[in-house]
Amino acid sequence: MTRGSVVKSAAGRDKDRFYLVLRLEGDYAYIADGKVRPLERPKKKRIKHLRPTADVMNMDLFVGNRSLLKALRAYNGGDSLSEGGYKLV
Repeated sequence: MTRGSVVKSAAGRDKDRFYLVLRLEGDYAYIADGKVRPLERPKKKRIKHLRPTADVMNMDLFVGNRSLLKALRAYNGGDSLSEGGYKLV
């Protein structure tokens, strides 16, 4: 697992969601998804509770939360801009 890795949460209330690793510090990773966890407020999560995928993304591509959200859309079940069946504006 490295900076820019796409990971799946294996434990906690965010279980089965995909995130991007922003940085690593010891046994912890700081992760964001652009929606629930924006780039400005990443979640600190133990590495043992994350399952890495084979994908690593270029961190320079993400200038904002919207670009991160779009990049993770395919992992998190398609249209991650909707909530409760309604598209958010």
